[in-house]
Amino acid sequence: MRFLWPDLLWLQLLLPLLVALYFYALARRKKAAIRYASLSLAKAAMGPGQRLRRHIPPLLFLLATGAALLACARPTATVTLPTDTLTVVLAVDVSRSMQAADIAPNRLVAAQMAAKRFISELPSNVRLGIVSFAGTAAVVQTPTDNRQDMVDAIDRFQLQRATATGSGLILALSMLFPNDGIDLESVIFETPSARAGRRAVPLDQAAEAAKKKQKPLQPVLPGSYTSGTIILLSDGRRTTGPDPLDAARMAAERGVRVYTVGFGTQQGAPIGDEGWSFFARLDEPTLRAIAQMTGGEYFLASSEADLSSVYRNLNAKFSMERKETELSALLSAAAAILLTMACVLSLLWYPRTR
Repeated sequence: MRFLWPDLLWLQLLLPLLVALYFYALARRKKAAIRYASLSLAKAAMGPGQRLRRHIPPLLFLLATGAALLACARPTATVTLPTDTLTVVLAVDVSRSMQAADIAPNRLVAAQMAAKRFISELPSNVRLGIVSFAGTAAVVQTPTDNRQDMVDAIDRFQLQRATATGSGLILALSMLFPNDGIDLESVIFETPSARAGRRAVPLDQAAEAAKKKQKPLQPVLPGSYTSGTIILLSDGRRTTGPDPLDAARMAAERGVRVYTVGFGTQQGAPIGDEGWSFFARLDEPTLRAIAQMTGGEYFLASSEADLSSVYRNLNAKFSMERKETELSALLSAAAAILLTMACVLSLLWYPRTR
């Protein structure tokens, strides 16, 4: 717990003063009390329960005052609360390396099966958008809460050549911020592949045009955006497109957490088809760096069961979140309840008679 106005904690010194005044009042009442012929007769008439009960209303009043004074200092604490409506974008690698059979029956089919389980267990407050990426990135499903549309989108995955991890991350980011002018083509404007078949434009003019398309951005703390997040699943290294670390920096500036999943065995697997072959291996350092830069988390999934477990873990994060919450209202309510109890008990036990 911390306090937004810690200087007001000095008000707690009023509590010992109130206790001292209470005992002073008790002492004065004893002096002014009627003298009984027998003190034991008075104690017997009052009983031990009555002697203890008379201190309960003042004690409740003291606790109410302490809670109210503590609320003045505006205490905050990190608590776990249900999340508000959340948009999750799932960016899935569909490059040719996803046909590796080190995860049965192959990586793509296993990823699809795990994704469908993930969809079936999504909290009701989550909307899901789906992006696939290989040589470029494509929107497979805009954010929706329709589970069948999500499953149909997963079934539409098709293998393609190359791996543009950065493109997939940028397109996922543009889905979360559709009004920010995040344009994938503008980001990769400087790459030869993006300029192919297009009229040559000086590099400085291209960069200036890309900046004009995007709204001015005021960077925020990484991980501070609570309305959306990205899950990036990849099984290989980037071979084309923008640097994924540059894309991760864009996400971090907007406060978006990126949870990265490395899918495949650490040993890798050979891929061969139509006379060509290569060895598919994870790029764990890059995936870890993306997660660290954005305040997310990296997971390694070496089987369909591992991937399902990762998704289950993420679903738990999406249904509940830890956030810093001010407790002043709670303490004020507690003070009001305690004060009401003190007044009610005082009136019931010690009614004033004329």
